Amino acid sequence: MNANNDQYVLQTRNLSVYYGDFKAVTDVNINIPRNKITAIIGPSGCGKSTLLRAFNRMNELVPGSRVEGEVLFNGQNLYAKDVDPVEVRHRIGMVFQKPNPFPKSIYENVAWGARIHGYRGNMDELVERCLVQAALWDEVKDILHRSGLALSGGQQQRLCIARAIAVQPEVILMDEPASALDPIATLKIEELMQELKKSYTIVIVTHNMQQAARVSDYTAMMMLVDEHSRSGTVIEFDETHKIFTRPSDKRTEDYVTGRFG
Repeated sequence: MNANNDQYVLQTRNLSVYYGDFKAVTDVNINIPRNKITAIIGPSGCGKSTLLRAFNRMNELVPGSRVEGEVLFNGQNLYAKDVDPVEVRHRIGMVFQKPNPFPKSIYENVAWGARIHGYRGNMDELVERCLVQAALWDEVKDILHRSGLALSGGQQQRLCIARAIAVQPEVILMDEPASALDPIATLKIEELMQELKKSYTIVIVTHNMQQAARVSDYTAMMMLVDEHSRSGTVIEFDETHKIFTRPSDKRTEDYVTGRFG
């Protein structure tokens, strides 16, 4: 494996994503650094979630979707014919906008995925470790038998993060993970992300510019290709502080300063 792949866990090469005849994302070329938080920002409808889902082949669950170009994961094309999409989603986990715990106990929410993937270790230890990593253990250690649905929204989202890391992925994708949460719960998720990046690479889609500026190391700015298009592309990708202070594209500056979007 070359140094390039050691530095970058995900890379796109002229990536375009289609839903039927509709081209949602056009020619994206970005390198996602390992053990960093990368934010994807941009106005509504420019393909942010579509790009995020291309990283673990979630778009394939939509009938008629297809990709052109490549997504490399540790140097291997995720869309090669011999790659199993289930294995991809095992290695590249996903946390959704709305917390979606299983209608099972808190314990089973964490244990279930690991069990499905054949985990043979001490399940009690795994559940505790993941809940500790998700900054939830102290709040739930005495109620592990209770339904995950009984938790608050912020706790449910942290439970979903614990569930995602229980199958030991390398990458965690987060699609607006705090948009349904109050400011205190949002802060907990942001603090958690900073802790998790020591062990995982995180890619987050967010509409919240302050959040992107606070939590991410790198930022990808997406826009529609032109005013006549409904297809989005990445117009700028750089270290977050540069995107927010010295962007090289005027459209990025207008967006992050609130002049449009």
